Amino acid sequence: MRVYHHIDEFEPVKNAVVTIGTFDGVHIGHRKIISRIKELADASGGETVILTFFPHPRMILHPEDESIKLITTMDEKAELLEQLGVDHLIITPFSRDFSNQSPEAYIRDVLVNQIGTKKIVIGYDHRFGKDRQGGLADLLRLAPQYGFEVVEIPEQDINDVAISSTRIRAALLANEIYVANECLGYPFFITGKVIRGDQLGRQLGYPTANLMLEERYKLIPADGIFAVKVKVEGKEYAGMAYIGHRPTVNGMTRNIEVNIFDFSGDIYNKQLRMEFLHFVRGDIKFSSLEELTLQLGKDKEDVQALLVINGPQFDT
Repeated sequence: MRVYHHIDEFEPVKNAVVTIGTFDGVHIGHRKIISRIKELADASGGETVILTFFPHPRMILHPEDESIKLITTMDEKAELLEQLGVDHLIITPFSRDFSNQSPEAYIRDVLVNQIGTKKIVIGYDHRFGKDRQGGLADLLRLAPQYGFEVVEIPEQDINDVAISSTRIRAALLANEIYVANECLGYPFFITGKVIRGDQLGRQLGYPTANLMLEERYKLIPADGIFAVKVKVEGKEYAGMAYIGHRPTVNGMTRNIEVNIFDFSGDIYNKQLRMEFLHFVRGDIKFSSLEELTLQLGKDKEDVQALLVINGPQFDT
């Protein structure tokens, strides 16, 4: 897949089959749409093109709202789209100027002249242009003039997509990991750099890798203990992850850390990916470090049991 970080970098391709959207999470609803554009491209000897936006439009149009969190970062989204076999990904910087284009200018300048759209697969409720004045009717009206075909995504399919995005975010914030993973079609994951912590986990007999995420807009599940799969330096391990403020020691910052089973390497400053498989319990303040240590032992047993019973199992 070729990735373009501005639409000006893109040269029109033969029989471009295009769809547009934010594709946050690249979940099962999105995958249906991508499957559809691939079918159309294969039938016409064309190539698939996804036009997406960054920053997310809500971040530009509602900058005061810091609650906007996304299921996937831009890099994660690109990785997932590449796995699905998309040919071209155009990441357009979203700005107020871009959003203020007239609907016809958007169709003519962006979709036709810059992308060379021959087929566009779009939802019945897709809006574009200044004040979201443009829509499916404009595309259908101008399609004959500019020589492209419009393929409408049925209302039910659009509703499924909207429900999935909303449902995934809500599920992650409620630690309903199984619901989120079912809607995504893959385990929710985060990626970050391993940084040095205060070694408390090591003192308790459960050394952890502390993660620092680069993107502040990445959605993080609610606080608690999780059964996870860890990918680091090309290998996979089972692990027990913690998200929270460490109330037992009156922690001031929110930590993301993982005890990787049967692992002892030095991975400071390495990239680590953590896939969330099961929620174990919420965050609790214990009366002493001894009580916390006992609970961590029980948590590890629970994590191991969950991974054995519900899988997947890993080479550790």
